[in-house]
Amino acid sequence: MPDKLYKTKGIVLRIVKYGETSLIVSIFTETFGLQSYLINGVRSSSKKGSGRANLFQPSAILELIVYHNELKHLQRIKEFKWSFLYQQILTNVPKNAVALFMVELLTKSLKQPEAHADLFHFCEDALVHLDESSDSVMANFPLFFSLHLTTFLGFRMEDDYSEQKQFFDLKAGEFVSEQPTHSQFLSGKQASSTSELLKVMQPFELEGIKLNHNFRRELLFAFETFYKLHIPDFGTLKSLPVLRDILE
Repeated sequence: MPDKLYKTKGIVLRIVKYGETSLIVSIFTETFGLQSYLINGVRSSSKKGSGRANLFQPSAILELIVYHNELKHLQRIKEFKWSFLYQQILTNVPKNAVALFMVELLTKSLKQPEAHADLFHFCEDALVHLDESSDSVMANFPLFFSLHLTTFLGFRMEDDYSEQKQFFDLKAGEFVSEQPTHSQFLSGKQASSTSELLKVMQPFELEGIKLNHNFRRELLFAFETFYKLHIPDFGTLKSLPVLRDILE
């Protein structure tokens, strides 16, 4: 089966240096889902290679023309350019930390190279909003992204919090009326804030949610537990302690 050329957008997830001048890049594409690409010559000091590797940074949103062959595990890219040129994410340290957290969470959640356009558009939209966000929106962004990403992964958190259902069972992914017999649940303000965050449909609405730093940190670790319970071999988010320190 010969390679065919396709045009697609992609979000850069992970980069590994290969040889003297090349890269192997993991990209979440709009058309093919998670894919790995070998990109030759982009790290060379020649005029052709100069600066081109800078486009391949985690969270970058690119326009791509790619060769695709379903029988191959490593694809190739013919052309690439910015799809959206960030104003802040690549240079603003706190926003970059949030973007890297989002990229790591997405990377750990994607297991198969299958197309998922709705998930791609959600992630693309979230990164663009993060780039344009105020500090108060940015501070709540990791919580927002963690909760709403689950909608596209098949284990959505159900928001039916009420006076009768004040415990959030992390195993079941829903609010329940009685305290679970296991320890993996949220109660009190953690449960009510989770419900409040689940109601947010657009990132700008995060402006009105006032949470202190330590509380956000506790919620993020709880949401990490939720992912561990629902995704096999999820592991630990290495970006979470970094995010905690930078946003403090």
